[in-house]
Amino acid sequence: TLREDCHPLDWGGGTLGLTAVTLTLVPFVCAMGVAGNAMVVLVVLRSRHMVTPTNCYLVSLAAADLLVLLAAGVPTVAEAASARVWVFGHAGCLGITYLQYVGINASTGSITAFTVERYLAICHPLRAQTLCTVARAKRIAASVWLGTGAYCVLWLFLVDTRETAYADGVQVQCGYRVSRSLYLPIYFLDFALFYALPLGLATVFYVLIARVLFVGPLSPEDPGHSGSAPQGHLAGHQRFSSRGKRGALSSRKQVTKMLAVVVLVFALLWLPYRTLVVVNSFLSPPYLNLGFLLFCRLCVYLNSAVNPVIYALMSQRFREAFHGLFQCRRAPPQLPPQEAASVYYSVQSLVLRKGPLISWKLRRRHFPFITQLA
Repeated sequence: TLREDCHPLDWGGGTLGLTAVTLTLVPFVCAMGVAGNAMVVLVVLRSRHMVTPTNCYLVSLAAADLLVLLAAGVPTVAEAASARVWVFGHAGCLGITYLQYVGINASTGSITAFTVERYLAICHPLRAQTLCTVARAKRIAASVWLGTGAYCVLWLFLVDTRETAYADGVQVQCGYRVSRSLYLPIYFLDFALFYALPLGLATVFYVLIARVLFVGPLSPEDPGHSGSAPQGHLAGHQRFSSRGKRGALSSRKQVTKMLAVVVLVFALLWLPYRTLVVVNSFLSPPYLNLGFLLFCRLCVYLNSAVNPVIYALMSQRFREAFHGLFQCRRAPPQLPPQEAASVYYSVQSLVLRKGPLISWKLRRRHFPFITQLA
């Protein structure tokens, strides 16, 4: 267990004060996290314009966070309320442990997937046209879940219930099947695959992304539009093109900043628990300060609960989508800035050929969202 052997199941309070904190803060954080992540899934599934490759990975991340909150939060509260007694039986010990690790590792895999997707979309946009599609994102997300599910099967053979007889009864706990020292290779493999390597990869990719977006942004001028079109038409088109590009670039920056914050929060909030697991693998006896253990698990729960708040604060599209969930009548879908820009480029040749009247009609009547960029 975490209190004795650094296992994430035994997260109940050890004193009256810690039990009170566990029974108040943990349910609150978990309830808010479950509601928020469920909203993320709903807004993406119910709105076609929200179904993007990045959002497919965010849905995968939300599902993983839901699994962590439910598979870890409910046992935590139950154990704290029952004086650290495991009440879910042998099957619950195996199943809940397995689901916890699947959720934890699937969340890391989803973060890695959207980091790679952002890198390709911004640093290699031509390759991203074929690699970063919704269909491919769905397949990658499914592969993340299948891979982590297969990897975590080993935990079904590493944990078991343990009974301790006392004068007034028998205490049942869910813990390790063998000695804690034998789990050192598993802990280091888990630490490397699902924390250190993903964060190292994310650091490199976001540095490269920042160089493109913030150090050397795309030029507002489009050299490919210097043909023989009439000068007045070309000047108006170049102004329109420049504004469309600036809108698309601003949207990319906004999305990238939001995802970078998600990665940073993940790194900071998982650091106490990951460090504790590694350090306690070398200590005998392990570090067992119950207050610090409570802090570690609250950080893990907060990490799984805070992402929807980040989306709402940093993404206008998610704010509007969340607001739409509480409206009685669904608003007509609006294309996001990057999609508006892409539609603009698909009609730009017609605009140039037909002159300002057709240009204004296209923008005003058929593509009203384009006039907002112009």
